[in-house]
Amino acid sequence: MLGVGFGLVTASIVALSTVAMSLQFSVTRTINFAHGELMTVGAYAAYLVAKSTSDLPLQAVAAMAAGAALGWVLNVALFQPFVRRNATKLVIFVLSVAASFIIQNILQIGFGGSYVDYQAGSTTAYNVGPFQWTAMDIVTMVVAVVVLVVLHLTIRRTKFGKAQRAVADDVLLARTTGVGAQRIIAFTWLLDGAIAGLAGMLLAAQVGSFTPTLGFGYLLVIFSAAIVGGIGQMYGAMLGALVIGLVMEVSAVYVNPSYKESMAFLILVAVLLFRPQGIVTALSESNAQ
Repeated sequence: MLGVGFGLVTASIVALSTVAMSLQFSVTRTINFAHGELMTVGAYAAYLVAKSTSDLPLQAVAAMAAGAALGWVLNVALFQPFVRRNATKLVIFVLSVAASFIIQNILQIGFGGSYVDYQAGSTTAYNVGPFQWTAMDIVTMVVAVVVLVVLHLTIRRTKFGKAQRAVADDVLLARTTGVGAQRIIAFTWLLDGAIAGLAGMLLAAQVGSFTPTLGFGYLLVIFSAAIVGGIGQMYGAMLGALVIGLVMEVSAVYVNPSYKESMAFLILVAVLLFRPQGIVTALSESNAQ
């Protein structure tokens, strides 16, 4: 059960970041290869605050603010100018790849390429049923559940959520019905960055030390979870994150832990071969039949 316990913690972090990316993609239809840098910036913001105070909520606020700010800058300064010029999706994707490396290099200039230590919470493990979790593990899972529930309620019960769904379904139709599509897209980027920044902080707290490539190194895991669950599907992202998180950590019990990300990619390959539309889409089709 040790691997399952770690898997639930990993799945919580992956779910936060994957849901944020899926939400952004469903509304903007833009693949953001710099999504990992939203996490990294959040981690460094929390690290800077941690040097002055051990207040974990304050570190979380800093991480979310930094991620939201970067998400806003990426949208306003990079993506929107090219979207207005009707640039192809390939051009925008290449731009996001370039932005990813630029941000990594800026962080390397500012913080150096060496690992920085980020310790959040006690490392003492507690027995919770069949699992062993530290206080930070428990905080990570609770935070993930709370954020995902709040996000669900926001999307399903608020005017903003209804407008988001309208833009995701058909941006032109949404505009003709009076929805401020550009405003919704801008807020979605802010939300994406804030959640990704929080996920970056939680990831940094789990690994204990990190470099400017923290989020980039985790990006393929996030893409795997998104594709396994169904690209652009928020609830699929949650399910995909659970599958990927459990596979990674349970496999680490039986094989060299350095190969655990490869196990996630094996699941991705299997899904692409047999259910390329993703688990949630596949389940929906089965129910419809």
